[in-house]
Amino acid sequence: MRRYWNEVAGPRWVERAEIQEARNIEVAQILLREGKPAAGERVLDVGCGPGATALPLAAAVGPSGHVTGVDIAEPMLGLLRQRVAERGIANLTPLLADAQTHAFAPASFDLLTSRFGVMFFADHLAAFRNLGSALRPGGRLCMAVWAGIADNVHWQIPFEIAVKHVGPPKPQPPHAPGPMALGDPDYVRGVLSGAGFADIAIEPTRFHVIGKSAASEAEHAGALGPSGRLLDEKGADEATRRAVVKETEAAFAAQFGAKGEIRLPGTFLLLRARRPA
Repeated sequence: MRRYWNEVAGPRWVERAEIQEARNIEVAQILLREGKPAAGERVLDVGCGPGATALPLAAAVGPSGHVTGVDIAEPMLGLLRQRVAERGIANLTPLLADAQTHAFAPASFDLLTSRFGVMFFADHLAAFRNLGSALRPGGRLCMAVWAGIADNVHWQIPFEIAVKHVGPPKPQPPHAPGPMALGDPDYVRGVLSGAGFADIAIEPTRFHVIGKSAASEAEHAGALGPSGRLLDEKGADEATRRAVVKETEAAFAAQFGAKGEIRLPGTFLLLRARRPA
């Protein structure tokens, strides 16, 4: 997974950073609202990427607070470091590490958050136990993970098109690392409970993916998400990728509009919990 994010997905993400952050801006806004970061708090942002949530979190906690953004993808953290330097942000530390195993200082954070960054752990239970130990007693968890693909047409449409061209993915164990790994609320509840969290709430939350255009969203689907991962798995050649992208663009345009910005309905699971005091 580290190699994939550093050599494949990470560079692709950085190339599309502004588009990526704009398309999921509603999720970032919901996390900031529900996480309730306060002045002076210490926050750990897991799978922070180039800073879509870490940067506004740093503004929310102010100079008396601090945000640590952890990610395994050096290309994404490189962009975050650049942004931090350009904006003169003194209370945000990018950390290159695997959050599943990194030795965080015990009980050192008030808020543990993530926007689509925790589904890729090799061992979800071990990861959340490790993260939980970094949270102070009474500290909060507020995260977004993807719901199932059937609830996210921005993924379902291109994935079905890709399957038509290259065949289905190879079978995977349940909850294998990937975008959909935490889409089952019962499984997630078991993980959080097993990791020692209390007051667990899991809320399916609707939002809109905001695409710059049907063409832009189709390009995204050809490189990232379940369809992009499937094309990588199958070693699809450029002609096949272009065919999937063009067919996806046509499908998006027919359903959501051929010109200008498009809004695609999506669903994520909003996870909230606390470390017992």
